[in-house]
Amino acid sequence: MIGFLIALISGALMSVQGVFNTQVTKSSSIWAASAFVQLTALIVCLGAWICTDRSNLLKVFQVQPKYMLLGGAIGAFITYTVIKSMDMLGPAKAVMLIVVAQLAVAYMIELLGIFGVEKQPWEWRKALGMAVAIAGIVIFKWK
Repeated sequence: MIGFLIALISGALMSVQGVFNTQVTKSSSIWAASAFVQLTALIVCLGAWICTDRSNLLKVFQVQPKYMLLGGAIGAFITYTVIKSMDMLGPAKAVMLIVVAQLAVAYMIELLGIFGVEKQPWEWRKALGMAVAIAGIVIFKWK
């Protein structure tokens, strides 16, 4: 149950962050805003590490395969694409499309068992859930 609540909080925070970042972009540029977002995230993470963990920071470089270290770089492009989509579509449409894209890609990762994720069998129930989510986008966009 706690995982469910954390996921809901994550989704809410992502929506609020997207709106905030889009507004910051209006006073600067998208890459300046993205850099500021990543810098403040670094400061918060380092502060949390100092207060809670203090394990060796360099151990992250022991991860295998090494391409897993690209998460931060991907994060920069996530920030960029969220800002652009919210600016062009508005928060509700953008988040709806972002969430469905996340769900579709996550399910494909599970089905194919890529990036070290345990392979899962095809389930019609999950495919139907994806179809319902896509239908929700069509209904939401329908005027």
